[in-house]
Amino acid sequence: MGNGISAGTSWASRAQFFASGFIFATWGVHIPTVKAHYDVDEAQLGFALLAAGFGALAGLSRAGHWIGRYGARDTARICGTVYALLIAALIVMPGYGALLALLAVFGIATSVFDVAINTEAAKLELLDGGTLMSGMHGMFSLGGMAGAVTGGAALAAGMAPQTHLIWVAGVTALAVLLASQYMLPRSATSSAAPAAEGFSLPRGALVILGVLAALGLIAEGAIYDWSVLYLQQELGSPQGQAALAYASFSAAMAAARFGGDAMRARFAPAVLLRGSAVLAAVAMALVLVARQPWLALVGFAGVGIGFANVVPILFSAAARVPGVDPARGIAAVSAAAYLGFMAGPPVIGFVARVSSLGWALWLVVGFAVALAISARRVEAPRG
Repeated sequence: MGNGISAGTSWASRAQFFASGFIFATWGVHIPTVKAHYDVDEAQLGFALLAAGFGALAGLSRAGHWIGRYGARDTARICGTVYALLIAALIVMPGYGALLALLAVFGIATSVFDVAINTEAAKLELLDGGTLMSGMHGMFSLGGMAGAVTGGAALAAGMAPQTHLIWVAGVTALAVLLASQYMLPRSATSSAAPAAEGFSLPRGALVILGVLAALGLIAEGAIYDWSVLYLQQELGSPQGQAALAYASFSAAMAAARFGGDAMRARFAPAVLLRGSAVLAAVAMALVLVARQPWLALVGFAGVGIGFANVVPILFSAAARVPGVDPARGIAAVSAAAYLGFMAGPPVIGFVARVSSLGWALWLVVGFAVALAISARRVEAPRG
């Protein structure tokens, strides 16, 4: 690594992204489990996802302040551990109301952990002088693929869902704690004056970056939360096979992100965003038109490639806006992104209730097209 960044620090950051993806994939794999366990319909499940989204926004309103005060390392250690351990409680809550409360706290821990590790990655990118963010997000996707594949295999082998969730919680919490020891020291990612309280809406260039992030995350969130259920419910796949929808999406996204830093160095951000969004729209249309499980898996892979570099491009840009602390820039754009991430899955759920999940997922095509049309705005002047 360049400019004094140790290999241990770099790989600690990658490990945190991998753990985050693994936990998130485990949640995705067990959405049908949660739906069946609490006996809820798509609209109620969508509202549960909304609770997680509101929790995420609450966390983002404080993330920049906490990281500014305590540094990315301590923030990641605490929130990442909580994030991991909460996954074990998904199907042991006493009722639907308790599930909503759990998911709200889950959302808080998720969002603050995400901002902490992205702040760390942005600082590493600045210290290295190159492009690293796409590769870091590639580890998130690789973790997602691993979580989906192992989760599907565990369920197919007959492992009890709760046993699987406990194993994931224990292993990923340990990984987060160990990786935190090698992150940058607190002084590198905390600010001398972290006292600004409350949450300020994005301004200037951050508004543009936030809108683009919201468009991408609306569609990406819909795939994370509904792809497994689509294969199981609409195409009749068993849950073990249906879990491959998430795995296909995450594996393709990981591969594209590992090549994303070279792509970002070669193409202008607007060009890369536009091409990526068009690919995602076409691939999602293939999933919905073909209505065949294996063709759907190919289509979900295409969607993963299409959305792969949206967040890395925008988060890296947010960390470089002049006059804005990287943690606060990422938190502001993350807030807009989470609005999209929060809105997308419930909207899909509500539309699915009045029509079908297949028809509802056509909204993903629309979101991708909107991102392609708006991609030129990433070139807007900063400040």
